[in-house]
Amino acid sequence: MTLADLIGSRLRDVPDFPAPGIVFKDITPLLRDGAALGAVVRELAARHTGTVDVVAGVEARGFILGAGVAHELGLGFVPVRKAGKLPGDVLAHHYDLEYGSATIEVHADSFTPGQRVLLVDDVLATGGTAAAAHDLIERAGGRVVSMAFLVELAFLGGRDRLAGRSIDSLYLVP
Repeated sequence: MTLADLIGSRLRDVPDFPAPGIVFKDITPLLRDGAALGAVVRELAARHTGTVDVVAGVEARGFILGAGVAHELGLGFVPVRKAGKLPGDVLAHHYDLEYGSATIEVHADSFTPGQRVLLVDDVLATGGTAAAAHDLIERAGGRVVSMAFLVELAFLGGRDRLAGRSIDSLYLVP
């Protein structure tokens, strides 16, 4: 079984979540399978060995995958959080989603100038969250060298919205 087959077999569709008309790609079946989770983390780490200085993950599932990748690479991890969740000085970025709007934050001192960052999240959908996290990290001094996703929903056009940026997806939904 290929890694893509393994990932596909561990995804669950949840209709009308978090809003009517949205089909949520639930990765919790993959997360509870230790072998599958390990394979995903190892593959993401292998693809970025030697090319990054730190890993950032977007709340909340990006924390799980990103922290695992950071550990596998022997690097630190920076959480990109929802507004109001980080203490101290933060930088914020407000953006629109397909079903509303959101604000994400990082600590103002999360990155050293020019530090090479791997941005990790679970799903690339419309690209709004990824673009916001990318811009926030760069404003904070980091340099996003790649964005890695477990699943890419190609039919939503997120890759087009992120044109010119390095995107690495393990499983593609056409």
